[in-house]
Amino acid sequence: MKNNLDEFNVLRKIQSNPDSTQRELAKDLGFSLGKLNYCLKALHSKGLVKIENFRKKEKKLSYIKKYILTPKGIDFRINLTIQFMKRKMKEYDELKSEIEEKN
Repeated sequence: MKNNLDEFNVLRKIQSNPDSTQRELAKDLGFSLGKLNYCLKALHSKGLVKIENFRKKEKKLSYIKKYILTPKGIDFRINLTIQFMKRKMKEYDELKSEIEEKN
């Protein structure tokens, strides 16, 4: 994935709603199903998300997938949050300085 914000949002949604289906996650995030699938595969290949398959019903062959953040995924999400907060605090300080200079 090219955007840390997308990664952050997917990880946040999975952590808050681990039982969500791909369709539900895509709808909540405003992603196409294809984009979400691509993102999930990328997160899985980085070791940030674990994907488990469960049978819907005993007699059916269909499965549902459950997405779980790995410990590495949780750390990654926390680091993205910290980076975001640092950026916002820096922007705030810069804006505050500009306002003080004008006054």
